[in-house]
Amino acid sequence: MRDLITVLAKALVDHPEDVVVSEVEEKDEIVYRLSVHPSDMGKVIGKQGRIAKALRTVVTSAAVKHNKRVSVEIVS
Repeated sequence: MRDLITVLAKALVDHPEDVVVSEVEEKDEIVYRLSVHPSDMGKVIGKQGRIAKALRTVVTSAAVKHNKRVSVEIVS
């Protein structure tokens, strides 16, 4: 999952070297925290959050195959 988020995020941003994905396990789900360069936040979030929503949908769909619950947070 971490690799999937990293590849997708690096394809969207101007500063791919600043993309960092951390994994935190909470109760019954895994939370992935995506951190990007401050100037790339808008590109990852998209207009009205459409790109962020699509990213979350792809990751959630991939997690279903592994029978896991995941969420993606975008942090600065």
